[in-house]
Amino acid sequence: MKRKEDLNPMLLLLFHLMVFIYTTITFLPSYLLSWGSRAHQGSYGSEKDRAKIIKARSVLGCPEGPYRAVSASKRLASVLRPGVNTLDKIFAHAATQFPHRDCLGTREVISEEDERQSNGKVFKKVVLGEYRWMSYQETINAATQLGSGLASLGQQPKTNIAIFCETRAEWLIAAQACFAYNFPLVTLYSTLGGPAIVHGLNEAQVSHIITSKELLETRLKAILPEVPRLQHIIIVDNTPTTWPGYPANISIHNMAAVQRLGAMPENTACERKQPLPSDIAVIMYTSGSTGVPKGVMISHSNIIASITGMAERIPNLSEDDTYIGYLPLAHVLELCAEHVCIAHGCRIGYSSPQTLADQSTKIKKGSKGDASILQPTLMAAVPEIMDRIYKNDELDQLAKGRSTPLCDRLVFRKVRALLGGRTRVLLSGGAPLSAATQRFMNVCLCCPVGQGYGLTETCGAGTICELWDYSTGRVGGPLVCCEIKLKDWTEGGYKSTDKPHPRGEILIGGPNVTMGYYKCDPKKQEDFFVDENGQRWFCTGDIGEVHDDGCLKIIDRKKDLVKLQAGEYVSLGKVEAALKNCPLVDNICVYANSDETYVIGFVVPNQRQLLALAGQYGIRGSREELCNSKAIEELVLKAITEAALTAQLERFEIPRKICLSSEPWTPETGLVTDAFKLKRKELKTHYKEDIERMYGGK
Repeated sequence: MKRKEDLNPMLLLLFHLMVFIYTTITFLPSYLLSWGSRAHQGSYGSEKDRAKIIKARSVLGCPEGPYRAVSASKRLASVLRPGVNTLDKIFAHAATQFPHRDCLGTREVISEEDERQSNGKVFKKVVLGEYRWMSYQETINAATQLGSGLASLGQQPKTNIAIFCETRAEWLIAAQACFAYNFPLVTLYSTLGGPAIVHGLNEAQVSHIITSKELLETRLKAILPEVPRLQHIIIVDNTPTTWPGYPANISIHNMAAVQRLGAMPENTACERKQPLPSDIAVIMYTSGSTGVPKGVMISHSNIIASITGMAERIPNLSEDDTYIGYLPLAHVLELCAEHVCIAHGCRIGYSSPQTLADQSTKIKKGSKGDASILQPTLMAAVPEIMDRIYKNDELDQLAKGRSTPLCDRLVFRKVRALLGGRTRVLLSGGAPLSAATQRFMNVCLCCPVGQGYGLTETCGAGTICELWDYSTGRVGGPLVCCEIKLKDWTEGGYKSTDKPHPRGEILIGGPNVTMGYYKCDPKKQEDFFVDENGQRWFCTGDIGEVHDDGCLKIIDRKKDLVKLQAGEYVSLGKVEAALKNCPLVDNICVYANSDETYVIGFVVPNQRQLLALAGQYGIRGSREELCNSKAIEELVLKAITEAALTAQLERFEIPRKICLSSEPWTPETGLVTDAFKLKRKELKTHYKEDIERMYGGK
């Protein structure tokens, strides 16, 4: 490809002139037509100006807060609609309002085949058909029958039941069945390892579990002897009726058979014990980024408050919207996002990371991915997925808070088509999204990215950016369901009296703050507390600063702070966030030992950028060979160092040595969580020899 300076100057001038003329012609009418609305809004006309609008204020006028959304300054919101205060009522209301509208959709599998790659590996490829839909009425009927069937199999109200399953329509149907019959639902990530699964099932003392045929055979079967209380396994697939090779004391049922059992007159006649808002809806086991997974107890009222806050930040939600569900439903972001959609009559089409786009790993070449068929208007994503497709690109008009019609139409039309071409809102959560990545996603998808901040302990709710706020690097103001305070952290040097912005540990309070950890040592519950007004709070461990307009920016994390031998403090998360902006970096883990004077790092390089770098210096080899090359390692380290200096990191924060990983870090490797957060303990063990080498050869 020719470089810009190699092109004919006249051709280049002509191209720029065409872009200018087209953009002027297409932008000017929309600018003039919007004049009236800008005049109506006063001085807050353009999106750049509207980004300066005050989103939240300190209720007491103190720099530490508490900060509340302007529209919730008098009282925090806790329900979407009066009287609709439990999750079964949310679905019942939706089924009454939209009985015949599409609710849950699944693509038909037309064919499956094995495809051998050039390296000898075999990948399973699928050809999928159209989406087949269940209406809201059909969905609530299926959930009611399943709940009745589970009760007839001995499942009791307020007694835990587990779900260990991939994201699919049956997951949500099973959840609704449990909510309606007041069975607390224990959720486990489908990528958890055996010991973590055993821990969760035994701690929750479950006798019934809902799962898929694949997960039963690949994950559960081997650990069944270690879960003595388990009596019933419900399989969501159309599966065999006999299961040889399984313990005789465990009964295995098809979900359809349990539903038929629940539909029998003698079972439908049984009275259903409805949940109270204060009853536990979910015990959500975290992905275990810092050790053994903890179960977070989430009440019906917690989830209702959370979805109330989230829904307020998504404009014009209606039954005309389509949401694509592919993130783990065992993650609080996905669970709440889908319930926001249900509460507004949207339809939810299911997908997976392996079938999401035309180029996804399981989609046969020439056939369509799920997004192309579904054409969703709403979707959620974790930053790791967006970081992977990020390229350092920026458009001047977007930086000014405007769109660029020529680039929207011609340059990024194909990129938009990857997600179906109709996406109007993209929610990002689970981890901080870099400013550069957010800018790129805004540009290439031509739709706003609503970056949010929340934790499992706050039911996913905390903050979400206003969709018209194109500023980057921030996570927005508090949702209407909660408030935020800053607590001084003297050791880290963060105080609410800091200038130009108050800083400190982020505390979140409100009806969305959960009930605490299930069966946990009281010392581990200390991050939860109740104030003098009876409101629950959670100390997040994250460090933030509040800007003049009330928006929050995450700047550090207490647990990621390491003190080097010379006394300097290094925030590992801060360094990683800065270095992820380097195009060569797909993922990075920064490591520091308090007995040493410098920082090291483990890097998963971007495949395309790595090959380009190698080609530039005439270095040949496979990905594994390149990652083991000392020359490539030095070149990547040089690029990372330049990125660190650009981000204005201190010299002691910049990794002095790195190790390149030829294998990506996925939840399946056990090195990251399902939300792609680093598992530092596991990474330290995995790279033990490399750590000794990098610190040994000083």
